[in-house]
Amino acid sequence: MKDSIHPEYRKATVVCACGNTFETGTTKKTDVISVDICSKCHPFFTGKQKLIDTGGRVEKFNNRYNRNK
Repeated sequence: MKDSIHPEYRKATVVCACGNTFETGTTKKTDVISVDICSKCHPFFTGKQKLIDTGGRVEKFNNRYNRNK
């Protein structure tokens, strides 16, 4: 690698709005990174995600391709 063309890589603490904190590497010139959502509070990772069938799209697909159960 060439010298003096790469940004400085440092450790930073990520702070989520839910209170969770973890350490990561970054090239930003800051020691603390604030985020609104993380893997501890995101609905996909917590299992609280709700799948909503808007307009009967799943039923329409199943009817079109004869996948009725």
